[in-house]
Amino acid sequence: MQDFNKILESLNNEQAQAVTTTEGPLLVLAGAGTGKTRVLTTRIAFILHQALAFPSQILAVTFTNKAAKEMEHRIAQMVGDTAQGLWIGTFHGICLKMIRRHYTLAGLRENFAIINQDDQLRLLKEIIKSQNLDDKRFNPKAMQATINRWKDRALTPNDVLDADDAVMAVYKEYQARCETLNVIDFGDLILKTIVILKNNRDVLAEYQRRFKYMLVDEYQDTNVAQYQWLRLLALANHNICCVGDDDQSIYGWRGAEVGNILRFEKDFDGAKIIRLETNYRSTADILAAADCLISNNESRLGKTLRAHHGPGQKVRLASLWDDRGEATYIADEIESLQQTHKQKLDDVAILVRAGYQTRAFEECFLKRAIPYRILGGLRFYERMEIRDAIAYMRAIYQSDNDLALERIINTPKRGLGDKTIDDIKFSARANGITLNAAIRKAIETKALKPKIHETLSNLMKKFDEWRNCFSQIGHVETVKKILDESGYINMWKEEKTIEAKGRVENLMELSGALAQFRDIDEFLEHVSLVADSDDKAQEDMVSIMTIHGAKGLEFENLFLPGWEEGLFPSQQTIDELGRDGLEEERRLAYVAITRAKKRLTISFSSSRMVFGNIISSIPSRFIDELPKEHIEAINNTGRGNMGPGYKTRSDREEEYEFKSSQSRFQKPVTGYTFEKPKSKFSVGDKVTHPVFGFGRVLNVNGQHVQIVFEKAAIKTLLEDFIEKAA
Repeated sequence: MQDFNKILESLNNEQAQAVTTTEGPLLVLAGAGTGKTRVLTTRIAFILHQALAFPSQILAVTFTNKAAKEMEHRIAQMVGDTAQGLWIGTFHGICLKMIRRHYTLAGLRENFAIINQDDQLRLLKEIIKSQNLDDKRFNPKAMQATINRWKDRALTPNDVLDADDAVMAVYKEYQARCETLNVIDFGDLILKTIVILKNNRDVLAEYQRRFKYMLVDEYQDTNVAQYQWLRLLALANHNICCVGDDDQSIYGWRGAEVGNILRFEKDFDGAKIIRLETNYRSTADILAAADCLISNNESRLGKTLRAHHGPGQKVRLASLWDDRGEATYIADEIESLQQTHKQKLDDVAILVRAGYQTRAFEECFLKRAIPYRILGGLRFYERMEIRDAIAYMRAIYQSDNDLALERIINTPKRGLGDKTIDDIKFSARANGITLNAAIRKAIETKALKPKIHETLSNLMKKFDEWRNCFSQIGHVETVKKILDESGYINMWKEEKTIEAKGRVENLMELSGALAQFRDIDEFLEHVSLVADSDDKAQEDMVSIMTIHGAKGLEFENLFLPGWEEGLFPSQQTIDELGRDGLEEERRLAYVAITRAKKRLTISFSSSRMVFGNIISSIPSRFIDELPKEHIEAINNTGRGNMGPGYKTRSDREEEYEFKSSQSRFQKPVTGYTFEKPKSKFSVGDKVTHPVFGFGRVLNVNGQHVQIVFEKAAIKTLLEDFIEKAA
């Protein structure tokens, strides 16, 4: 147990005020790096130290078990055994505790079970089949995502309006089957608790009396169901303290409602707001960049971060020619940090907006022998969809590769049961031939059932066709053809989930990887070497992750690549959500910037290989919102002049205007005017490329040349990669 007076003396004024203001509704608006966890745990310890409540009268809710255990540990350090009996846990954990006490009111029997996502999906598949629904139109995973979204919004089957009748029938049947099986899913944990509290006033009154003080962490990330649950419990005594940051609400895509924190004062009469604005993480220049950027959002309560540390190094803004140049530049900077500043790789991170961006860095780092880890995900070539695609290539191009063929023979589903596959494998072993040869022999001898015979016969014909395509149209176009005609990429598109969308993007990015190799042999050899070069045992590594996955983390040296329109902010997010989508993207940029402690580099490229095609890139509008006086601009394109007094788009004669076709606003975006060197190619020139062969120039734009090839359709390439044909 610590001296509590010394604990209070160690707090700054705003932290101390948040800790000691115990009565009435309180919103602690905690900026990045301002010590919110310290305030939250010290506040609970203060309530116990002052004997304002028994431990069992305090409810503290957070989002992860790790955060809950950390809170318990910190409180115990301050007040010792006095903390025993606190209701500290996640939303789901606390709700489970309540349902265990009142299971009959939830329509459950004793010893009910909680099913996981896999069990939930299996049950939905059974229901869709039993109702004779087309599982392509009513994709089980898409249905699962829809039902989970409804539960996040506290909607029972009776509450959902304007939904497809068939979908509603599945939802009702699913809930009925769960009740029969005496199981609930994770969404039910909160939803059923809300139903219990709303339908049983005595139970609600019991918990309202019990919890004299309520504390909520990361309030900006709460969804509708969590919000309703909290309001029900807090309506009686109003002693609720919510800690959060509206500027860090970045999970709208999974149900978080930033409006929950924005309307706190309206929800709770007499509410007080205390702003934590002293940042103990980042330098003043980094914070100035973050504050200036986020000030462009309209839907925010507002605060200004103050740096506890000094100014430090200005934020570097680097312009690169293309995405490969961007990866090379960042690799150079990392090696310089090691040599000049003696920085460990563990102190370096790269945060990307989209998962497929990691590939360029992985390829570069492998060549440069820079150890790295992908946090929150797998390395590019380890991802399931990429492994499947490569298995298709191997099974088709290397016909004796049994492991590859076995992996994809029934992916997507082709109606081949395990017994059929086992029988063919047994035949292959018995005759000492490959799985491919055994299938062809079974087709030739008509040893299979008619439906299976037809399926495998058609598949082998496609294998032969695709194999010939490698020499006819090149490996890049062939792989696209395989993924399309096999139904594999469509399998993920039909799923219509966030995870499936990422898998489709990764498969499209695979085209960019293939285009960097002369042929399929060189690519498959490269993939094998990449797998063999895995160095997970090494501890000191650069961290690569998405910005979403970096929330709550901090790094001495941070790189933020890909700040270009369409990529960041995401064009899809803007098209789907309009201004709300743009503001969430800007909050995401704010979160990214505030992960940096000492050195921050933001970069963008003039062109980028996206899903196998080279596209011209326009710098992100967010760059125009950074404060010039805190930015050091670096031009690595070899074109134009971009010095410390760089000009924004509004200062130049040539303007780019980015217009979202579906969003509710139109706003100019930042651009840099570079002198475009005269191309050595002209429209009509005959050219040659080492992979795509001979072609003719259709259009020239700077160093980007559009060409129609004899064997690979139309491509836009950098002129460095093509030559004039004789």
